[in-house]
Amino acid sequence: MAAAKVECLWLVAWGWSWIMQSQGQQTYVNNKQLDCYNPAFDNFTHGFHCNALRSSCQSYLTFRSAPPYYTTPVSISYLLGAPQSASLVASLNNVSSDFASVPADTQLIVPVTCSCHARRYYQHNATYALKLPTETYFNVANDTYQGLSTCQAMIAQNPYGDRNLTVGMQLQVPLRCACPTANQTAMGFNYLVTYMVTWGDSISSIAQLFGVPQQSILDANELSSTSIIFPFTPILVPLTTQPTALKPPVDGPPPAAPSPQIPIVPAAEDNSSTNRKWVFVGVGLGVALLLVFMLLGLLFWYRRLHPKPKPILHTSLPNDKPLQSDSAVVPCSKSWSTSSDGVAFAIESLTVYKFDDLQKATSYFSEDNRIKGSVYKGSFKGDAAAVKVVKGDVSGEINILKKINHSNIIRMSGFCLHDGNTYLVYELADHGALSDCLRDVPALTWKQRVQIAHDVADALNYLHNYTNPPYVHKNLKSSNILLDANLRAKLANFGLARVLENEGETDTGGMHLTRHVVGTQGYMAPEYMENGVITPKLDVFAFGVVMLELLSGKEAAPEKNAGEEMLSASINGVLEGDNVRQQFYGFMDPSLGNQYPLDLAFSLAQLAQTCVSPDINARPFITQVVISISKILSSSLDWDPSLELQSSKSISSGR
Repeated sequence: MAAAKVECLWLVAWGWSWIMQSQGQQTYVNNKQLDCYNPAFDNFTHGFHCNALRSSCQSYLTFRSAPPYYTTPVSISYLLGAPQSASLVASLNNVSSDFASVPADTQLIVPVTCSCHARRYYQHNATYALKLPTETYFNVANDTYQGLSTCQAMIAQNPYGDRNLTVGMQLQVPLRCACPTANQTAMGFNYLVTYMVTWGDSISSIAQLFGVPQQSILDANELSSTSIIFPFTPILVPLTTQPTALKPPVDGPPPAAPSPQIPIVPAAEDNSSTNRKWVFVGVGLGVALLLVFMLLGLLFWYRRLHPKPKPILHTSLPNDKPLQSDSAVVPCSKSWSTSSDGVAFAIESLTVYKFDDLQKATSYFSEDNRIKGSVYKGSFKGDAAAVKVVKGDVSGEINILKKINHSNIIRMSGFCLHDGNTYLVYELADHGALSDCLRDVPALTWKQRVQIAHDVADALNYLHNYTNPPYVHKNLKSSNILLDANLRAKLANFGLARVLENEGETDTGGMHLTRHVVGTQGYMAPEYMENGVITPKLDVFAFGVVMLELLSGKEAAPEKNAGEEMLSASINGVLEGDNVRQQFYGFMDPSLGNQYPLDLAFSLAQLAQTCVSPDINARPFITQVVISISKILSSSLDWDPSLELQSSKSISSGR
């Protein structure tokens, strides 16, 4: 009887506490998310409490576009675990399409489903595959996800210890969201937006941005008019209707200035913690100022010791003007008889080598130093490089590579002109061309092949969408993909690259026409061979062929008189019919044996098939390709060969 009374009293107390909670709102995190290992903050940092009438609701997050990866509705939607919402994100934020890039730091509204987790905290779950060995719960939560999650919540909901994280691990990322409480619903508020505070924000400016009463935001976050809010912390904003694209208000009063008074500390606040916070801020500012003065001092002494040389060439002419004879003399070698305004411009960012130095670096272009064709290995003050001897006009390639900086694009360090030849100096790719590595022993592993595909797709995405102006490579093939010492891919040979000058044409299929069709059999898209049509989809087609080479180990084009079809055409027969499993096994590179995940290999083959579609409109944009390959790579890094027998059953024989 006594036990029953105790249980009854406990239920009454729990029910009363729930009723009281349902009348309350959510506690502002107040920078406590920065201390990952303080258990006293768990109640604030694990999420917003499930204190509403519903266990699940429509909610909204804000996310600021972050180059180079998260700049389109589709990439941001995938990151936030809402891929099906990409079109809605585009329409809500007045973006032209799912794959259209938006300017950096543009604030987007992202709709998500918010649900109560373990009957304690509201959240929307996203998954994230670690990409760098330096990533931690802290920087994934606060940098990648911009504070939409916390390191405390991630540590609590992932099985991996914070010191045992490795590249490729799939992490659950609980994103902070909430549903309206009974009080908010009674006042007509139907939605809650998780808004990320940034520099210069105040409660009044946020209220003005969303067009809601300031008091409603204060109540929703248990704040007072004297409370301080911090950048990169989430604030709940209650709305009566669904949000639309956010535009800073032009009219109305300016944001409220921070109060000069010492902030009032709530009773539950740890005073020593707050005091330490301001001490840290002061120390941080002092250190920052000291570093600035030190850097200025170093810069002053550097400039005194290394005065800027006087220009020896005029550089006012267009950057991309072709090499011409007798326009100026470049002091690289006395034997130079040609130069150019294009070369003059390139001198600003590239090294101009002396021919004597190239001879010494390559042992006078000896056969022992020949890498392949007209490419030689060289050593400049102990640094290895590749020296390529080229005849004819190479100003186009020089002008492109001097502007480009991407880890998956070969880096040019300089050049030299001598007796009508151009000598281009590149970083050395130790393993040579992919076309050769595919036939080497030991064979490339499955994970290495998918990583190479991802690297090349990333490089193309950079060329198509992040260079200014954008470029089409136009000569993508396995022999123009070089592999460094770590077997990471470097896109090379930009001699045929073409500028896409029309703004926005990369994601809308902008088109150029040419009568001069040049390329390699097996890699050229049909619209280019037949009509000279040049679009970014030309590179997508060639990349599809490269993916098929990575899968099969076969060459893009059969030998003459072999009577076989092109690799790009052969994939259709492999993925269709009544015996797809055996056909696909026969298509895969036999040097892989069974050491590859059948499901993922099949997915990569399907992606390659869409890329080599004869219909240009059926091919995806490279942004879509990157997203698909990223998921395949992430799953491949987690793949365990011992589980292959089980996973391979997911492909039915009738597929």
